[in-house]
Amino acid sequence: MTLQDWLRHSSLVAHQTSRDEIAGLLAVARRDLADSQVEGLSLDASFNHAYNAVLQCALAALAAGGYRIARGVSHHHYAIQSLAYTIGCDAGVIAKLEKFRKKRNISDYEQAGTVSDQEAAAMVELARELTAKTETWLRKERPELVGG
Repeated sequence: MTLQDWLRHSSLVAHQTSRDEIAGLLAVARRDLADSQVEGLSLDASFNHAYNAVLQCALAALAAGGYRIARGVSHHHYAIQSLAYTIGCDAGVIAKLEKFRKKRNISDYEQAGTVSDQEAAAMVELARELTAKTETWLRKERPELVGG
């Protein structure tokens, strides 16, 4: 599968982005990454902020590629999977993010306190890495969409 296949199957729609949109998505990613590291935050909250930082990066990369996720589609699943096609995440990173997506759903909607210290720390580190990787990719592939 490719992003073009997803477009043909109506999982994605064509999208014209702007510098402002990309700047906004990256600002949310950076804010959530910073918020994930606030002293005294619950493990669930730290994990969820870091997860959202990754989600915003995925949406920024998709937008820079000319796409957005269609309404009614498994938004988080497609955002995570798209990182393989946009910024070049390997299968191991995608698998880890899918595991974390499921963990996030449990901690957000079903049961508090399910995130371990190790999971929270791993999600924060992954968010840090993917935020940097997304910004580097944008500067290289779509410099007109990002500053300096």
